[in-house]
Formats: sequence, C-alpha cells, structure tokens
Amino acid sequence: MKKFIIIFITIVIVILALIYGYFTYNDNIKTIKQENAVYEEYYQKEIYGADLATVINKAINSNETNYIEKDNKGAYIENNTNSIKIDIHILDNDTTYNMETFYNNGIDKFVENYNIIQFKCTSIEYHSETGKIKYMLFEQITT
Repeated sequence: MKKFIIIFITIVIVILALIYGYFTYNDNIKTIKQENAVYEEYYQKEIYGADLATVINKAINSNETNYIEKDNKGAYIENNTNSIKIDIHILDNDTTYNMETFYNNGIDKFVENYNIIQFKCTSIEYHSETGKIKYMLFEQITT
C-alpha cells in the first residue's frame, strides 16, 4: 500500500510539473511575441526620423533594462540573447551608423536633423536561442 501511495504521489508531482512547465513555456512565448511586436510593426514601413528616434530609445531602454554590456566604444555587445542592435544607413554620406552613435551624440540632434526624413526598416534578425529580435536595419529613403 505504501508503494502505491508513493507511486501515485510521484505521478501527480510529475503531471503537475509538466503542466507548470507547459504554462511557463506558453507565457514566455507570449511575452517574446509581445516584445517583438513593438519592433516588428516598423518592418518594411516608411517612418519619419522622429519615429526612428522613438525606436532607438526603446532599444536603448531595453538593453539597459536587460543589463547588456557595452564594448570599449560604447556599443552594446550582441552576445546576449536579450540584446537588440539597430543600424541606420544614411544616404547623405552613404554610411551606416549604429544606434549608439546618434543616442550618445544626443537623440534630439538626430530628430532636429532627420525629423521629416523618411526611413524604412529593411532587415530584421532574431536570436536563434530565444526568438527575440536582435538586429534591425533602417535605411534612409528620402533626403
């Protein structure tokens, strides 16, 4: 009788652990989808420089919230599965800048210079381990 009770309790514990794992997994997937949706709404859409500044601020805030390390040049290191990197290709000088360049020089200056200039997100990459967005490329489409 004792063996039966021990086996029964073990089975119940295993079933409860599986149910807990299933709901935790679903919650994680839902959270990742919600976080990605914040950025995916910009993919293949034309936005103004002011909107791009908002995206940059969101990415910087996300990296700071997730304690993403920076390299010696002040750029966020991509080796973390929670990091997000944004590059901006500027037509004026045919140069691609990372988001930290504009953020560190004052995002207000970026808005001042590119407020009514249009950009388009042409590339999104995801972390293979988590499925979270890790990289976005915005290209200037008007001058």
